[in-house]
Amino acid sequence: MGLLVQKYGGTSVGTPERIRAAAQRIAKARAAGHSLVVVVSAMGQTTDELIDLAHQVSKEPPGREMDMLLTAGERISMALLSMALAELGVGALSFTGSQSGIITTASHRRARIRRILGDRLRAALADGKVAIVAGFQGVSETNEITTLGRGGSDTTAVALAAALGADRCEIYTDVDGVYSADPRLVPGARLWSRLPHA
Repeated sequence: MGLLVQKYGGTSVGTPERIRAAAQRIAKARAAGHSLVVVVSAMGQTTDELIDLAHQVSKEPPGREMDMLLTAGERISMALLSMALAELGVGALSFTGSQSGIITTASHRRARIRRILGDRLRAALADGKVAIVAGFQGVSETNEITTLGRGGSDTTAVALAAALGADRCEIYTDVDGVYSADPRLVPGARLWSRLPHA
């Protein structure tokens, strides 16, 4: 079997029960012989709650510090999912974006991925482990933590799938497909039935 990249959105990891359900799905794919890299978003509304918290202490929070704060959400999800997999007897290792070698531009809160090293992920896979990656984040050339903006975990999953030569990228989310914009924010967002690829 091949390499799968699975991405679980905030709703999919929003409660302990949903984290356990995601772990069971991952364990089933692992038992079928797949190698897995799993990308997770922050639980539920965690990112929005952290943004609100920042604005309670600062009228204009510095971008660098916002990135440091916001990346905490995905770190919580990745660690909890790794624990849930361990409970099922599935070996897993969690990695932040920087530990995964996701190198980005230096733009805080809207960084773009420049390249992916992925050495630690490949080593984990070679050791038979599920690699769990915190989505939405990376590290700049100057070693600053960065975030990729809204939808950044989907970007992380697709970029990792390309960089690692995955056979398939599966995105588990609470919308029914890929839209031209966020359908919760843009009423006229169009659902794409097909996406071009390079």
